[in-house]
Amino acid sequence: MSIILDGKKLSNRLALKLMAKISKLAINPKLVIIQIGNLDRTNVYIKKKKEFAEKIGAKVLHEKYPKNIQIEKVISNILKFNKDRSIHGIIVQLPLPKNFDTTRIIMAIDQRKDVDGLTAKNTRLLFDKKNGFVPATAKGILTLFKNYKIDLTGKKITMVGQSSLVGRPIALALLNEGATVTVCHTHTRNLKEETKRADIIVVAAGHPGLITKNHVSSGQIVIDVGITLKNGKVVGDVDYEKVSKIVKAITPVPGGVGPMTVFSLFENLVKAYLLNSSNL
Repeated sequence: MSIILDGKKLSNRLALKLMAKISKLAINPKLVIIQIGNLDRTNVYIKKKKEFAEKIGAKVLHEKYPKNIQIEKVISNILKFNKDRSIHGIIVQLPLPKNFDTTRIIMAIDQRKDVDGLTAKNTRLLFDKKNGFVPATAKGILTLFKNYKIDLTGKKITMVGQSSLVGRPIALALLNEGATVTVCHTHTRNLKEETKRADIIVVAAGHPGLITKNHVSSGQIVIDVGITLKNGKVVGDVDYEKVSKIVKAITPVPGGVGPMTVFSLFENLVKAYLLNSSNL
C-alpha cells in the first residue's frame, strides 16, 4: 500500500500554529464568504470553512444570495466590503450558477483582500513569481509537499485539468517550484501515456474516477484535487482503492487536498490582516 498524504491530520497540526498567531493580533481576522444559490457542494465547502474559522479564532461573515439576484447588487456589496476596514478577506464560493459572470464578480474584489488569489493582480504576481496571494488550493498542495519533504525541483509533473481558477494556477505554482509541468485537458490525445511517465500526477478535472490503475506506475505520487458529490458521498478524480495499491503516495478524498485548501485560505487571511494593518 502507498503512503497516505493526510491533509486533514496536517491541517489540524498547522492550525495550532495559526491559532497561536491569531491570538496575538489586536482583533480577530474577518473573512466574507459570498454564496450565490444553494448547491449542496458549496454548502459543504462553506461549512468546513466556518468550522475551521471557529477553531482558530477567525471570524466569518456569510453573505448568501438567491440564484436570481442581480449581479450588480453582488458587485455593489463587494465594493462596500472592499472599503470596510474590519473585513480583511473576501472570497466568492465557487461554482456560481451558470448565468453569472464569475470573472466579473471575482475581479470586483480588492486584490489586497483577495485571499483566494484569483484576481488578475494576484494571478499576475503568481505568473511573475512575485509575492502575492497564492490561490488556496495551489498553496495547500505546496504546503503538503513541503511537510512531507517532497522536493519538486526537476520533477516531471503531469497536471490533469486546466481550468483558469484551479488547474492553471496549480500548474504555475508547481512550475515556480522548479518542476517540469505538462498540462493535460480534454483534447489531450493519450492521457495514459502522459500520466504514466510522470513522477507526480495532480488531477483537478472534476471527473470522478478519471484516473484508473491503467494511468499510473509504481513509484509515483498522486494528488487528487477533485471533489464531487456522488450519491451523497464525496469522491475524487482518482480510483483511490485500486490506484493506492500501485503508487508510492496518494492523497485521499476527502481528507487530502481539501483540508489543506481551507488551511491555506485562512493562512492567506492572516497575511491580508497583517498587510492591511501595516497600511492603515
